[in-house]
Amino acid sequence: MRFIQRDETFPIAGRFTIARGSKTEAQVLYVELEDGPHMGRGEGVPYPRYGETIGSAMAELEAVRTQIEAGMTAEALQTRLKAGAARNAVDCALWDLNAKRSGIPAWKTAGLRRLDPLKTAYTISLDSPEAMGAQAEANARRPLLKIKIGGAHDIDRVEAVRKGAPKARLIVDANEGLGFDDFVRIAPDLKRLGVRLIEQPMKAGDDEQLKGYASPVPLCADESLHTRAELEHCAALYSYVNIKLDKAGGLTEALALKQAAKDKGMGIMVGCMVATSLSMAPAMLVAQGADFVDLDGPLLLARDREHGLEITGSMLAPPSPELWG
Repeated sequence: MRFIQRDETFPIAGRFTIARGSKTEAQVLYVELEDGPHMGRGEGVPYPRYGETIGSAMAELEAVRTQIEAGMTAEALQTRLKAGAARNAVDCALWDLNAKRSGIPAWKTAGLRRLDPLKTAYTISLDSPEAMGAQAEANARRPLLKIKIGGAHDIDRVEAVRKGAPKARLIVDANEGLGFDDFVRIAPDLKRLGVRLIEQPMKAGDDEQLKGYASPVPLCADESLHTRAELEHCAALYSYVNIKLDKAGGLTEALALKQAAKDKGMGIMVGCMVATSLSMAPAMLVAQGADFVDLDGPLLLARDREHGLEITGSMLAPPSPELWG
């Protein structure tokens, strides 16, 4: 088997800003696995919040290049690499390669009855209240908007989005930007504004303070949850989990995590990093039947990769075989 990896950059449409900073381009790790006439592809997004860079992720894969080229299976991969963007890229490429070899779509191998189109959230990037209100008004017909906030004084930003999109369902994502006392103070206002879900209000590691707190809006673990290893901890603090393939280290673990979370009675959100359709395609398998879908990465880019997902408004069509799976 031939293994190829490279870093690729895609410009973002404007600027994408969250509590931790801004960026104007998406840098992704692209992987190809070639086996005779068949080729599988995968994409990962190394995330500095988790100590990852493009360079470190590529070094991880170089360290196991010989094993990959010798035919490492997805099952073996789970024990050779830690959960993260590098493992995700190879894991998804192996799923794609298996589909190309066998002629059986990845969704069938995953045990799904079918692969349905999905409505995704659309992210309103952190900005001034006026700018965020304008973003919301421009996207008011979308059914679900996700609002990035950076601190306890951002209720005016949420109010501006609500005014701009009075009928949209809202998710608020704090990206660990709040302290417990500030969060408790603003939570009733978020409820008043019709927010349906709050992602990761506090820093992972500090969120034990949420234990026993009856939030007026359901809480969703994001940075606190990567794989099944953190699920027990999160189940005591949150009612939803945000599953991302880059955190889980691939489709294999993400599917297992989804089932384990459902077995605990937790709600499911499937999210993404800012990335191309090649990252979204395998995540669509996990997102089937999810309570919240946030796979808007390609919508935030100035250009997607070739054979990208067909997107109409907020509706994602299943990927073509030329893209993935």
